[in-house]
Amino acid sequence: MIESLSPDVTLQSWMSLMIDMTHKKGKIKQHRWQPGLPLKLLFVGYTGSRNTGADVRVSEMIRQIEHVLGKNQSQLSIVSVDLKGSKDYFPDVTQIHIPKIFPMFLYKHCPQYDGVIACEGSMFKSKFADALSTLMAGALGMANAENKLSIGYGAEAGQMTPHLQSFVEKQCHESLIICRNKASQAVLDQLHIRNSPGTDTAWTFAPPAKEIGEKILKAHGWDGKKPIVAICPIDPFCWPVRPSISKTFKKYILGQHQDEHYDSIYFHEINEKKKQQFEKYILSIHNALKRFEEEHQIFPILIGMEKLDRKACNAINKKRTHPIPMFISDEYNIFEMLSILHHASSLISSRFHAIVCSMTGLVPSAGITMDERIHNLLTDRDDTTLLLKVDQDDLEQRTYECLVSLHQNKEEIVHRIGKMIPREIQKMGEMGKIFSQEVQKVYPDFCPSIAEGSWEKYLPSLHKQTQHIMEQFG
Repeated sequence: MIESLSPDVTLQSWMSLMIDMTHKKGKIKQHRWQPGLPLKLLFVGYTGSRNTGADVRVSEMIRQIEHVLGKNQSQLSIVSVDLKGSKDYFPDVTQIHIPKIFPMFLYKHCPQYDGVIACEGSMFKSKFADALSTLMAGALGMANAENKLSIGYGAEAGQMTPHLQSFVEKQCHESLIICRNKASQAVLDQLHIRNSPGTDTAWTFAPPAKEIGEKILKAHGWDGKKPIVAICPIDPFCWPVRPSISKTFKKYILGQHQDEHYDSIYFHEINEKKKQQFEKYILSIHNALKRFEEEHQIFPILIGMEKLDRKACNAINKKRTHPIPMFISDEYNIFEMLSILHHASSLISSRFHAIVCSMTGLVPSAGITMDERIHNLLTDRDDTTLLLKVDQDDLEQRTYECLVSLHQNKEEIVHRIGKMIPREIQKMGEMGKIFSQEVQKVYPDFCPSIAEGSWEKYLPSLHKQTQHIMEQFG
């Protein structure tokens, strides 16, 4: 009976109530922008969890929006699920801890701002957690309730449960969602939610100094010469995460469901079939790497872009006679992680942002995908032969073939990567222009620092290495 209440649906209903209460306040505002004041914006996303991709993309999002609005004309804040995890990131931005159960938090905090920027990449989908999409849509809905700025930035939309889809459609009907691919736009079109084309915002992140990664890699046995083959595995079969009152009770009272627990009242969905799928995925990657390693003199490493990925990295190492170095984001910051990635000669990844962040270092990469994100990325890159699925029957053989292709066809792959980067950076500039126009639509008396001109003007400053790629391949 307890589980039949559906905590996901309860959370959405609670969030809807908070939004309705805010709307009913009418003209009584806790905060409303006035000329001469900075524009106060609240970024809502998945920061603080030591997810390298999330932290990189949000860092660049903040940098671009601050550039467009003007540093002296904006006052930015961001929520964090763990202030310790995000304390070294986002300078000049106020960080606010958000509890796992968030409706009352959003009800209290959102009205203090002139708008909300939802900044999670997997913004509207049930693949990972309905609660995360409820947070994004709930925050945007709070801004809509007061006719304030309500924007999803660099977002993806995919398959949703019927109740979540209904919640998103209702609460975000006045929002503007700037998507990072056409597939997401098509989903939002079906929900009659305003949307515009865009991209991911990690493309402009300044490449960290090579010396940072070199020092770390040499401390773990790299001789400075052998090609580095990076593997970035995940557990693709433990999703989605769902809240469960009964499992929470059993965990803390009876000691059950320990291996399923994610955080607070949230649990992974793990069963025997999923365990077997995970084992096959890990074994396939391990065997393919072992075969390639027997044929080539390489220095293999394991990359964990989120602290959750330690499980998959450990699983691969447990199958090896001699474990290989692991670099996990709970021990290394985003600058160290990216510098390590940029030293790789090739990358096999199930993490979307490992591929994006390695591409800015012109690292040849292949993807083993669990959803549409890597599929969309490699399709746009014209590299579908390097695209695998986590559950395909011939994963071991195809992973080996990808390793061979990354080694043998490096120049062609690098050329396709190089050609894609200027396209994505231009899209990012155009996103900034769309954002500026939306700000002026909601607040006609506000004058953004960048309000006219070509897409280049809406970009934050680019690193000289990024500029070189733009000149070389643009």
